Amino acid sequence: MSEQTETAEGKKTCEFRAEVRKVLQILTNSLYTNKEIFLRELVSNASDALDKLRFRQNRGETPREAQLPLEIRITLDKDKKELVIADTGIGMTEQELGENLGIIAKSGSEEFLAELAGQAAAAEGDKKPVDASQIIGHFGVGFYSVFMVASRVEVYSRPAFGDGSAFVWESDGLGTYTVSPSEEAEPVRGTRIVVHLKDDAEEFAEKYRIDGIIRKHSGFIPFPVLVDGEKVNTQPALWREPKSQVTADQYKDFYKSFTYDSKDPLDWLHISVDSPVQFHALLYIPDEAQEFRGPREDEYWGLDLYSNRVLIQHKNKDLIPPYLGFLKGIVDTEDIPLNISRETLQENRVLRKINQTIVKQTLNHLEKMVKDRPEDYLKFWKHHGIILKMGVHQDFTNRDKILALLRFNTSANENAEEVSSLEEYQSRALEGQKTFWYVTAASREAAKLNPNMDRFRKKGLEVLFFYEPFDEFIVSGIGTYKEWTFKSIENAEEKDLEAFADKEDATPKAAPLSTEDEKTFDDLIARMKELLGARVKDVVVSRRLTDSAAVLSSEDGVTSAMDKFMRAMDKNMEVPVKTLEVNREHPLLRALLRIFKADANDAILATMINSLFDSAQLMDGFVKDPQELASRNAKLLEQSASWYADIKKL
Repeated sequence: MSEQTETAEGKKTCEFRAEVRKVLQILTNSLYTNKEIFLRELVSNASDALDKLRFRQNRGETPREAQLPLEIRITLDKDKKELVIADTGIGMTEQELGENLGIIAKSGSEEFLAELAGQAAAAEGDKKPVDASQIIGHFGVGFYSVFMVASRVEVYSRPAFGDGSAFVWESDGLGTYTVSPSEEAEPVRGTRIVVHLKDDAEEFAEKYRIDGIIRKHSGFIPFPVLVDGEKVNTQPALWREPKSQVTADQYKDFYKSFTYDSKDPLDWLHISVDSPVQFHALLYIPDEAQEFRGPREDEYWGLDLYSNRVLIQHKNKDLIPPYLGFLKGIVDTEDIPLNISRETLQENRVLRKINQTIVKQTLNHLEKMVKDRPEDYLKFWKHHGIILKMGVHQDFTNRDKILALLRFNTSANENAEEVSSLEEYQSRALEGQKTFWYVTAASREAAKLNPNMDRFRKKGLEVLFFYEPFDEFIVSGIGTYKEWTFKSIENAEEKDLEAFADKEDATPKAAPLSTEDEKTFDDLIARMKELLGARVKDVVVSRRLTDSAAVLSSEDGVTSAMDKFMRAMDKNMEVPVKTLEVNREHPLLRALLRIFKADANDAILATMINSLFDSAQLMDGFVKDPQELASRNAKLLEQSASWYADIKKL
């Protein structure tokens, strides 16, 4: 029966009972999701033992074998299927072995920290309390993860203080253990754990496997970790060092060892914050473009989250928003609430505060780069601008800051490599302009050839060139930025441009049509509509074109690029039906008029009208039948080449 007490009123108070074997099965088989975690827990315990010893040394106490280095040694024996981990830390007495390892969920580290807190409260007059913040353990269950891989475990320990007697704790993890005097010479101080590996865990006797686990989970433990005599954790936890004491070369070397990138980083941020949450971070901006799979993809970003130098989660996505996904690095905090296995987080309130701080400092850092190192910022934009621009929709609070960091190629730039900020665009704007005009195209040449550019060239209005289809998503819904709106040149109305005078144009203009030719042109329009049939909503004379022969337009306000992007996402391969606008003053249309006047049913006229529509569709980004288009063009080329040869009498 369980222990119980009974009050005078007959009320019984009972203690919970536990089947130890089942509890151990839960701890070893259900608490942890990855077998390799056992080594992280054993290394963390060894690190705590060394920290406790160092703490007492700093208080002036002299341990046994004081000359021994503070280190962790792991030795492997594949033939015996053994892994041995030894530390030269504080060690355990017979009683401590029984209590710390024999009582599940009793944490020696937690007890040690509680004792320190009591001593600090009793000695408030001490000038400087000794820092014990490096101690990792809290729950008192990490040790039992060893039974995921061990058929039997022996723990030899000799305390650093006291009479120096050594004892051994032994168990197969099935519910019982023994503690007895040790006749082994090792350890002379500290603890030595012999792990007899199960048949299905022989991999943990391989050096390459152990090296990888140490580097992944415990690479920044503040004590040397040696595997078969070779030090594995060669990099210090640089983020914990004062910024003033870290050189540029150290930052670069750490980045390369951490990311396996052969190039130096473009830049880095070293952050140390005490409030509202205490954390350290070392974040890098790579000097190369990162893989970007689209605004809906979230696998490419995240920072490594550490708690007291121990890896908790790789690529944690709560630490930064997706639009800062170009950042690579580490965040280390002792304030984070973990679950008992230290594999997952209990809540993310702390992470949200860290996130806010990182966002603020990163945006401030980029603003400073714009001001002090513009060439580096342009390199950053070339590599990572495609990711940063997503923040316009993802972070309303910082939207204006992000918009100020955006860069675009524009019609006013000299080449495709030159970019401008929205502020620079505004500084070059015409008097009275309050709109950011944009066009989406596959390239600069395609943007310049867009028929809708005709009016803007004529007015001298600068146009932003968007080369990514989702750029329109970014500016849609913004409303205003510094009292200016965003609008596609496809949706420009006459009233939007009438306030701006036309630039002087030296290009010869076509002669006005006679009254008779105007009527004939109307008949030509009707013939075009007849020939094109259901492929167009209508055929009309354009009021927007000056240099181009034709353009497709729609009345729903959706641009061709946005329409194409949305159809691709919906897997809709249908070609949209739009209105064909033709430029009555264009030489091509005047030539068609002459052919039509001679013979309204001319076969070549029909071919040319279809070819004109093909060209308008190509400009719009949609082609239903490229083979037919190619065949039609080949026929026209063949005939025009023959005519040219005849005219030239070749």
